[in-house]
Amino acid sequence: MNPEAPPCNTPSAASGVRLTVSGKRDKLNRAPVGSVTIEGYLGERLYACIANGVMAQNVEPLIRPFALRNEGEENGFRCEYWGKWSTAAVLAYAHEPSEDHRAILDAAMAGLLDTQAEDGHIGSYAGETQFGTWDVWGRKYVLLGLLAYYDLTGDADVLAAACLQADQTINEIKGRKINLAETGWPDWQGLPPSSILEPIAILYMRTGHVRYLRFAEEIVANWRRPNKLSATPLALVDRAKQGEDVAAISAPRPKAYEMMSCFEGLCELYRATGNEDYLAAATKAARNIVDLERMVTGTASNQEMWCHGALLQTEVLEQPGETCVTATWLKFCEQLLRLTGDSTWADEMELTLYNALLGSLTPDGSWWSYYSPLNGERVPSACQQADAGLSCCVASGPRALLLTSRWAVMTSPGVITINLYAPSKSEVTLEDGTLVVVEQVTSYPFSGVVEITVSPAAPCKFTLCLRIPEWSRQTVLNAMGVQVSCTPGSYAQVTRAWEVGDTVTLELDMRARAIHAPSGAPEYAILRGPIVLALDNRFTRKLCKAVRIPIDGGGVVDLKPASPRPEGVQMAFTVKAQVTPMHCFDHHTEELVLCDFASAGNMWTSSNLYRTWLPKPLFLQHAFVADTWRLMYYDKASRPEIPDRMAPDAVVHEHNEWRGTGIL
Repeated sequence: MNPEAPPCNTPSAASGVRLTVSGKRDKLNRAPVGSVTIEGYLGERLYACIANGVMAQNVEPLIRPFALRNEGEENGFRCEYWGKWSTAAVLAYAHEPSEDHRAILDAAMAGLLDTQAEDGHIGSYAGETQFGTWDVWGRKYVLLGLLAYYDLTGDADVLAAACLQADQTINEIKGRKINLAETGWPDWQGLPPSSILEPIAILYMRTGHVRYLRFAEEIVANWRRPNKLSATPLALVDRAKQGEDVAAISAPRPKAYEMMSCFEGLCELYRATGNEDYLAAATKAARNIVDLERMVTGTASNQEMWCHGALLQTEVLEQPGETCVTATWLKFCEQLLRLTGDSTWADEMELTLYNALLGSLTPDGSWWSYYSPLNGERVPSACQQADAGLSCCVASGPRALLLTSRWAVMTSPGVITINLYAPSKSEVTLEDGTLVVVEQVTSYPFSGVVEITVSPAAPCKFTLCLRIPEWSRQTVLNAMGVQVSCTPGSYAQVTRAWEVGDTVTLELDMRARAIHAPSGAPEYAILRGPIVLALDNRFTRKLCKAVRIPIDGGGVVDLKPASPRPEGVQMAFTVKAQVTPMHCFDHHTEELVLCDFASAGNMWTSSNLYRTWLPKPLFLQHAFVADTWRLMYYDKASRPEIPDRMAPDAVVHEHNEWRGTGIL
């Protein structure tokens, strides 16, 4: 333990450090635990992930590496799994608080703390192997898991354990004169171990102990120095702030997931210090990702690296859209939404949530894909460590999905902000203690109509902010008979003295629109609201001709809901495609079916193919690329399968009662 501060068994967070530090920075505050209930299609996906994935996880294999301390290089990064799982489990509890879920959390925490050494070390590397390839990466996730549990429960013993773990890490680094920026897997240029910045900055805010702030600032300072991994300093803050492409910052192998994890750490360090350089760097990096890396479905990366994916996304890529990248991008955007109050980041999260993220989740909610191609097939992630029964992406996906209830409805002084439209009920407490219930009745994103009822416990005045997505060019907002002006890509504000049962009706522009390929390739994607639409070969097998989809001068595509809706998909629409087989003869139209990206390919078989980007003209006989699993898993003799214990027909969660109600 560092002698400069007292042991962390009486956290100064209890006297207001945490609230004082972060409260001065965030423009929007997360919803409290259990205050937002989401139903409908999105709610079903959340509950399935909780019941069949996170809370069905056998935690003992995730704790075992910390007890055995035999990780070494042979077993890789199993040390990340407990922390990833526990942060997801805390979010699961926040969405669905129950005694059973709390018992699972408590048992997992007790099991981990039983492995803590006398010097405070919790890790899977021992002795001189400490600070090996993935050791600090694992320590980061342990700290994140401990801090998430502390934030949920206020358990001072757990915060003390986090302090002991951090102190042992800091003391060993100083004693061994280690520079984190030159440790870890050499190709990743110190990004994975440097990302411990995130929990260290949080720990400073929870305790007020300056040693954590000093260590965090030291990590940032080390980025500015050449080291044995790179003669060119990483200089993450300076280069991002100057607008340098994220793909260039850690070239030649710019690891996307780990770099964004470092930017998440900078967001937390900005909360702790108010240093505008940190927020500026994170914001500019995120905007660069939107411009050059983010694909139309809200994911990024090829072979887990930045690749200028916005330009390459029409191509058949080897390993596109790593779920770890998808999840971390959404989490990074959530950080920026809280810090800036800019609805851009809520737009980005919604796009990622409904497309790349839900598209990588298996039908029963228990398993995830490793990669999420825009053209090809859905392939479940292989287990990277069979004894743990997980892969990095299977552990990452829930951390983003289960964050949904925390950003769906947010608050700031005198303001309730609705970021996400879904059948839901939110209970918000204003600064004066008045409870306000906000209920949404909607089939969004199938329909653009959202009916909102606001019911304060007592009449009171406040502002209701509603996100107007950038794509909603024609929006109608009516509050108690008064029309409110709306600007796409911003929040519409309704300020009034609210009474029980006051209503607001929002009508978003759900006209389908064609987006042309950023690369200039003669291809386009079709979006309807936040939903990317795709071709699925289940619905094109009778068509073998060249077709053209009519697009008007404003980029609008005339779609109709498919009736009946094809089995197995959430949303399906038809378009009258023009067929021009030869010269001027036999020209006619045929109905072409498009479905939502998350449903496309959701049989998860090698025969169920889909594609997102549509060429002009579209030759349906050659529209789909087969055997893309071989590109994703070039080193495997057979196609990965969903583990038997998590087969798609395994468990149907009790919250599926909305099915058959006509909501979708």
